[in-house]
Amino acid sequence: MIESVSPQNLIEVLPLIRAYQNFYKVANISDKNNAEFFAQFGEGSPAGCQFIYRVDNKAVAFATVYFSFTSTITAKVAVLNDLYTDPEYRGRGIAKQLIEHCREYAKQAGAARLQWVTAPDNTQAQKLYDKLAASKSTWHFYAYNT
Repeated sequence: MIESVSPQNLIEVLPLIRAYQNFYKVANISDKNNAEFFAQFGEGSPAGCQFIYRVDNKAVAFATVYFSFTSTITAKVAVLNDLYTDPEYRGRGIAKQLIEHCREYAKQAGAARLQWVTAPDNTQAQKLYDKLAASKSTWHFYAYNT
């Protein structure tokens, strides 16, 4: 079951966010900062929405979609910024269901596309992404800290 994250269930996704950040070797993880940051994403938020996937009423995966714009197609785009499934629940099609849910959410919100990046060494995720009807970019991703 997929549901939007709200103030009522945000606390349930925080351990998954922490595990996701650990996976990407984030330093100084703060549940307080995570709670404050992710509280801005929910149904009706112009910034985007976060979704929980439940198995037997337990939160086992999440995805976060942010909105942005691109001048190359002069359109609003949805960025699947976070996607994480508890390792115990991987291989069950949960991530694919979350991606499809996010795609439909993006479409309903008027986004021209759903896009995402992943680490080059995240081969497990790439196996799933390569099975989707998504195009793979040859662009390089850069970040400049401010």
